[in-house]
Amino acid sequence: MTQCFVSSRNLTANMQAMKPKSCDTFVVLPPLTKYGVVFGKNSDRPKGEVQEIVYHPSNDTPDPLKCTYIEVEPSGPTKAVILSKPNWMWGAEMGANECGVVIGNEAIHTNDNEGDHDPTVKRLLGMDLVRLGLERSSSANEALDVITQLLEKYGQGGPCSKDDPGFVYHNSFLIADPTTAWVLETSGKHWVAEQVTSGYRNISNVLTITTQIDKKSAGLEEYVKSKGLWNGDTSTSVKYSVERRNQVLTDM
Repeated sequence: MTQCFVSSRNLTANMQAMKPKSCDTFVVLPPLTKYGVVFGKNSDRPKGEVQEIVYHPSNDTPDPLKCTYIEVEPSGPTKAVILSKPNWMWGAEMGANECGVVIGNEAIHTNDNEGDHDPTVKRLLGMDLVRLGLERSSSANEALDVITQLLEKYGQGGPCSKDDPGFVYHNSFLIADPTTAWVLETSGKHWVAEQVTSGYRNISNVLTITTQIDKKSAGLEEYVKSKGLWNGDTSTSVKYSVERRNQVLTDM
């Protein structure tokens, strides 16, 4: 049994009634590319928000680091990065570093929103984790470790808009370098990751990982069983997503 997201209304009616919205990140790897990887993102940030392209050089002696809302401990020299970012926040929607690592994030909404997993509490934004992953890694594998370790230590949360305090969410990430890619999906401090070594992959604003889990946070199975989200059957996926943008979760 797998998870499938379906429209709760007629698709044509939706297209007529709604203005187009889309936040999507994709990667294409060999053998579908001749050289390296192709990576891109379309971002549906709030209307009127300025998104800037900035370059930050490497730094051999970083100071204690203030991200958008909280401070994190420095971790030694940082990599040079190019970022596409909302101008009011520290983090970035997508970017690349001097080692050829690229990362983009997506908003996702789950039914796990209490305590350490409450997205309204100011912690690290998903965009902060994008930038931290780029500044502190030399490969996609290393960026995955950086992001998940920071997620487990500091958590995620806080308003993702300068003007709308209710615009909060958990995050998914697409992380790639010239040879491999990872899809990382999170809820609070918990996470799962799927490795992609060839072909293509994309993420949008829903959870996509079902039973192919290559890495995961410690204690995940016990946690989701305690929440009534999983029955312990390894052939089934976790019912973690909630309705968003007229989409509902059904079992197929």
